[in-house]
Amino acid sequence: MSGQKTRQWILANPPEMDPVLSGDNATFTLETKTLSPPKPRQVLVKSLYLSNDPAQRAWIQKDQDPERLYTTPVVKGDVMRAFGVCEVVESNSDLKKGQLVVATTGWSEYEVVDAKDCRAIQPDESVGIRPTHFIGALGGPGLTAYYGLIDVVGTKAEDAVVVSGAAGATGSMVVQIAKHIVGCKKVIGIAGGTKKCKWVESLGADVCVDYKSPDFKEQLCKATEGFVEVYFDNVGGEILDLMLTRMKRYGRISACGAISNYNKIGDPVGVKNWMQIVMNRLEVKGFIVTDAVVAGKTGAMLQRMVQAIKEGKLKIGSETETVVPTKFEDIPKTWMMLFEGGNQGKLVTAIKG
Repeated sequence: MSGQKTRQWILANPPEMDPVLSGDNATFTLETKTLSPPKPRQVLVKSLYLSNDPAQRAWIQKDQDPERLYTTPVVKGDVMRAFGVCEVVESNSDLKKGQLVVATTGWSEYEVVDAKDCRAIQPDESVGIRPTHFIGALGGPGLTAYYGLIDVVGTKAEDAVVVSGAAGATGSMVVQIAKHIVGCKKVIGIAGGTKKCKWVESLGADVCVDYKSPDFKEQLCKATEGFVEVYFDNVGGEILDLMLTRMKRYGRISACGAISNYNKIGDPVGVKNWMQIVMNRLEVKGFIVTDAVVAGKTGAMLQRMVQAIKEGKLKIGSETETVVPTKFEDIPKTWMMLFEGGNQGKLVTAIKG
């Protein structure tokens, strides 16, 4: 049996700052290879949709210490790692041909993976659950939002919550979970631009503050008058520094991400208001969603979110994801939209052809 030919995007030059998409120092290079046929308990899958996640930027950073990263880094010569929704095209396992699965395929048209590393999915169009939602609202971003908000910092109905990156994949789910599942007394979003802020408010935020506005600081201080108990941080940098001054005494910060610094790792924007943590006894807790996987919590979390979708408490319509039809040779360009504010909700690459 001959193997399947596939194109793959390879990490050619790990970046220090912004990834480079063309020229001699391009971060990625496109190659073609022939895969070995699937062995027993393996499947050959075809990538249909790819997940675009800010964490991918950390995985490819040049000269990082692997012992300080929560997962194995992508190194020079590796296929760029990504989660994807795939179709089984050949199987030496219990998975059937045509089954849709979520797997770590990387930026590859086809891939051979172990069946045990595939999660079979069952979209349900009758309640609006599409395949892409399993790498979005019902995938890493949704689970991250739920776990980081409820388990990590114990958010309760009596809490006021601020969410940065509120128009992104995780932030938009935090807004909805805080308002419609937890029932928080006040939910404040932070997003970029009037259009995105209005959308965040349509999801349930009591107010959304535009960080691009020249009077952003004044608007945020007004929205957080009396201070807040919980801050869900997706961006780090200057907004985190400002939020340290807007927390109530004994406030809790769920440290999820720092996208403002992902392309500034060599020269990051730091925290100046550290003494706010000391004086106000703030709790800042970092987490990774795989912590929930290890703890066996994701099944119950997904059940509760699916039920909330059926009850109309969580919106997962087309406006909650940005699905970009993309030629395979343009995959890196779509991924870069993450760092340009080009997406509303989850950014998904739909592979054309």
